[in-house]
Amino acid sequence: MKEDITVPPERPVLVFDGDCGFCRFWLARWRHRTGSRVEYVPSQSPQVAERFPEIQPDRLASAVHLIEPNGRVSAGAEAVFRLLAQSGSRMPLAIYDRVPGAAGAFEAAYRLVADNRPLFSKLTTLALGRSTDPVRYAATTWLFLRLLGGVYLVAFWSLATQVHGLIGEAGILPVRLTMAGARAYVAAAHIGPERLRLLPTLFWFSTTDAFLSEMCVAGMVLAILLVAGIAPLLVLPLLWIDYLSLSIVGRDFLSYQWDALLLETGFLAFFIAPIVLRERLETADEPPRAARWLLLWLLFRLMVGSGAIKLASGDPMWRQLTALSVHFETQPIPTPLAWYAHQLPMSITKTMTAVVIGVELLTPFLILGPRRLRHLGFALLAGLQLAIALTGNYAFFNLLSVGLCLFLLDDDALRRFVPRSPRSLHSSSESPIANGEPAARSEGVVAYVHRLASVAVAVVIVPVSLVLFAASLGVALPIASLVAPVADAIAPFHSVNTYGLFAVMTPTRPEIIIEGSDDREKWVAYEFKYKPGDLGRRPPWVAPHQPRLDWQMWFAALQGYEGAPWFRNFCVRLLQGSPDVLRLLSYNPFPSHPPRYVRGVLYRYTFTDTATARASGAWWRREPLAEYSPAMSLDAIR
Repeated sequence: MKEDITVPPERPVLVFDGDCGFCRFWLARWRHRTGSRVEYVPSQSPQVAERFPEIQPDRLASAVHLIEPNGRVSAGAEAVFRLLAQSGSRMPLAIYDRVPGAAGAFEAAYRLVADNRPLFSKLTTLALGRSTDPVRYAATTWLFLRLLGGVYLVAFWSLATQVHGLIGEAGILPVRLTMAGARAYVAAAHIGPERLRLLPTLFWFSTTDAFLSEMCVAGMVLAILLVAGIAPLLVLPLLWIDYLSLSIVGRDFLSYQWDALLLETGFLAFFIAPIVLRERLETADEPPRAARWLLLWLLFRLMVGSGAIKLASGDPMWRQLTALSVHFETQPIPTPLAWYAHQLPMSITKTMTAVVIGVELLTPFLILGPRRLRHLGFALLAGLQLAIALTGNYAFFNLLSVGLCLFLLDDDALRRFVPRSPRSLHSSSESPIANGEPAARSEGVVAYVHRLASVAVAVVIVPVSLVLFAASLGVALPIASLVAPVADAIAPFHSVNTYGLFAVMTPTRPEIIIEGSDDREKWVAYEFKYKPGDLGRRPPWVAPHQPRLDWQMWFAALQGYEGAPWFRNFCVRLLQGSPDVLRLLSYNPFPSHPPRYVRGVLYRYTFTDTATARASGAWWRREPLAEYSPAMSLDAIR
């Protein structure tokens, strides 16, 4: 509305009820957004009547009023939306002005709140807390990058301890053979430099065992630099390229969901990394908003995808809530606590199953909620990851998932946990914004390009990931055909993925026992380091290390001999007595010479019950099922 204001102000003036705690709370938050561009004056101040005598005092007491330099006076919801437009949030005002019926609905909502301010004050405190400081994520980003560096360090270290046995020259799936096949293909197809996009790995340049070790060591060094905050914007791409190169040549042994999650997280981390030579917590800056939301979108897809695919798979064990009654026993590498969890009554495991599905499906929507609800979301999702880690060895998956959950916490929530205080954790009395001055931001060209890049990447990743996410749940989106060429182009980089652990449960646990013999009469078993074998050996604690051969043996037992072609190579290496492969095992029954024959025997393993465990000390019991693989010898293979 237009008022006859005798002397319009030089800048917008918001007049509010200075005696209302609810009003003061929101005015303090709005002040952070508008800074000195807007003047805030309580209606009880004598200067209001002097400066704006045209506005009746009873009107000022009924609602907030915004007086603009052009003489326009607005009140209620309109005043709030025009105020927010001063800080760049123009969408609410556009809806108010242009959507039919919106103005009346917003004003009715404003009156409802104004007439019940004590109630809405309590609800505001419950949802947002008492802090009026802007929600910032500088400390959150600082902590996330250190956790990501720790995950990279564990991942490279874990791989370094087994890489020669898995993909080395004398390993199960040698890199040399993988790259030889790739070279033959590109030569036959007359593919030139495009090969680096189709198969983006540094192993085009070398496939030696020394290079494998160097790649793992380089990854560990780079991870330490990231933890130390040294040139994160340079270190992160190098880490990603290193792990991508290893993942591609690692084939079956580096094809797990947490490997894909690390690549996608590591890629998105480029865009939240500060542009500094040495990052310090006390000088940490706010990350680009688009990059932070990309990481939250990844968290949403990870969690909702894991929950939705359980129901979409059609597995009756999830729908009947009996999945956890077998999961603790049949998962790849249980922990000792999994044995105890398996002894729980069915009523408890059903309740736990329902909680898992509920947390995965519903909690991610708290990402869109106010501060306190986001904090609740962090507690639920991080708590779920802790429960998974206590009952199963899932490498670095749980650590990485908790790292993504950190973006549900703002800097204020981390105040008591961080060792030093960044600028974003300064109290409002120390902040120039709180004193009515906008924060000084000297953003250079490089920083501007960095932020612009995060928006450009979001334009590509969001539609592609949305289509893939929907397709994993059996839903074909209308834009799928438009997105398909882009998805195909970026697929080799393994950095936009779908997720969904344990869509279908394995109700029983088949386990392969590898045996060797010199005469095909007396067979002696090899013992793995971590997977079940010896009935009296306690389930291990091994995460965040991942024994990748032990994990692949779990899949091989489910797939059958014909479905696990790498298994034959493994047996050949045992017949050859490969030291690199034998180092992946706990016990070699043929220390002086390799056996003449190797075979696989399939058993069904089950946890013992409490009485049996007390009487015998055994953690497992087993019964023979069938031959898994026929007896093999080098003579027959040749």
